[in-house]
Amino acid sequence: MSLDSTRQQTLKLETLIVEQQEFTLFVTLNRPQARNAMSLKMVQELNQVFDHVSTTPSIRALVLRGVDGHFCAGGDIKDMAGARAQAAQTNNAQDAFYTLNRAFGQMINRADKIPCVVITILEGAVLGGGFGLACVSDVAIVAKDTQFGLPETGLGVVPAQIAPFVVTRVGLTQARRLALLGERFDGEEAVRLGIAHYLCDNKQAIDDTLEKVLGKVRRAAPHANRVTKSLLHQVGTIEMDTLLDGAARDFAAAVKSEEGAEGTLAFVQKRLPTWAD
Repeated sequence: MSLDSTRQQTLKLETLIVEQQEFTLFVTLNRPQARNAMSLKMVQELNQVFDHVSTTPSIRALVLRGVDGHFCAGGDIKDMAGARAQAAQTNNAQDAFYTLNRAFGQMINRADKIPCVVITILEGAVLGGGFGLACVSDVAIVAKDTQFGLPETGLGVVPAQIAPFVVTRVGLTQARRLALLGERFDGEEAVRLGIAHYLCDNKQAIDDTLEKVLGKVRRAAPHANRVTKSLLHQVGTIEMDTLLDGAARDFAAAVKSEEGAEGTLAFVQKRLPTWAD
């Protein structure tokens, strides 16, 4: 699938609606009959979109949302039944369920590493895999009455591919409570926990907040934003002096770059830089 044709028009896939407007790619989960639960088809289509975004520097923001007032109600139970049937045919249940589960984790990990700004609009149900996607967004805008939760243990299964991202987002202490008790909570609590950043009372407030956030993305230099996001991802994964050495090299390169020159000149001349026009 090529997304080159999405600029200024809508591309409707089997499970997604994709539309590019200027520097922003809007991706809408489109399985309303299942509250946008993730099927394997949706996972595959999201991976293709994420690959495209990651290799297209002109896309500076990715907005993820769901149709009909729900973000995502988790994984599709029908896929679990399909894996069960496959396991019965091949007499190898572990491989079938492993493959199904691992596909979700690979998709969320890919979303986590997208170099542009990832914005989630969280409404209705944000459960399971939807919760995982929320936890890897750079900016999350949430409706007050949104319902979050990790229902897996109540179903006798494990939030295997989601839990690590929840821990990274909210810390181990809170993640233990949420995962082991299957806690349900609303948008206000999501902001308190750090899962979301902007709390909204209604759809108009969500749309207004999104417009303001995209205005801030426009103000930030595209390449500088990508380098900064990469730097933030490295914190805690490599030794600090090594990290800071690399960050200093990134800083020096940025100062000498066309972006750096333009940003400095724009500041001196008291005007917006070209990327913010």
